[in-house]
Amino acid sequence: MSRRLAALLAAAALGLAGCGGAAESQEAAGSDSADAAFPRTVEHAMGTTEIPARPERVVVLDTGELDSALALGVTPVGAVTTDVAEGFLSYLAEDADGVEVVGTIAEPNLEAIAALQPDLILSNKVRHEDIYDQLAQIAPTVFAERVGAVWKDNFRLAGEALGLEDEAERALDDYEQRAAELGASVGDPSATTVGTARFVGGTIRVYSAASFIGTVLADIGLTQLELPTADVPTFTELSPEELTRIDADVVLYSSYGADDESGLAGALAGPLWPRLTAVQEGRAYAVEDDVFFTGIGLTAANLQLDALEDLLAG
Repeated sequence: MSRRLAALLAAAALGLAGCGGAAESQEAAGSDSADAAFPRTVEHAMGTTEIPARPERVVVLDTGELDSALALGVTPVGAVTTDVAEGFLSYLAEDADGVEVVGTIAEPNLEAIAALQPDLILSNKVRHEDIYDQLAQIAPTVFAERVGAVWKDNFRLAGEALGLEDEAERALDDYEQRAAELGASVGDPSATTVGTARFVGGTIRVYSAASFIGTVLADIGLTQLELPTADVPTFTELSPEELTRIDADVVLYSSYGADDESGLAGALAGPLWPRLTAVQEGRAYAVEDDVFFTGIGLTAANLQLDALEDLLAG
């Protein structure tokens, strides 16, 4: 650990102590009854974490956690970006205006995180298990176990850590009602098969029911194209030559990064794309990658419903 990081950790600890004392004084005086739920102990993927007072300076280290915090009305002081963009996800950029970038998902900047003196850090075991102990020295840290299909549980966990579990549950109820209503408006949603094609670094990912987009499609009641998965349960990875395996009534496709680098541009111009049933029937739709695949949170799920409402009606 660098001397600078050690000094920042010490400063962060002093800042946390001061924040906790102020919150306790306010609670004792009854000035904010909502803070009566703190201190609280939260069970999570790495054990248990005590959060002494309602968090006011939150740092998030993955896209799902950023989505969750903003959906609950909490603007973090710091967040990471993806590896293919310098800014935050397009659909969160406006709400995240002013949030400081503290590295990328793959490489969070511990010194930048500590310098913000956070009172809560949110992430997950999949991304950052190796640096959990260092993060926990900076501030109370809560990790989800996995990402993707478990996004609702992760949203509830973030709500618990933030003291907003009731708000989280109500928001999920509203989303699920919207999804069910969308499915009913289609008639028999199970009669429509949806395939996904996400172009990533020259390969094509076809997502399974055990993925974020898979849960949204299931909540609507749509039938998802399922291909055998190998080591990664959330998607099957195809070569460009296997494009025709993505044959469904509806195809939703996107590019992770620039179209020419992901392989999407080549696929659209190639001979296999026109052979897809969805392409022939005009039901292959370009969708926003940030919303359908990268975001993994409640806001993204609701935006998917918005988009699918228009697409399925077409």
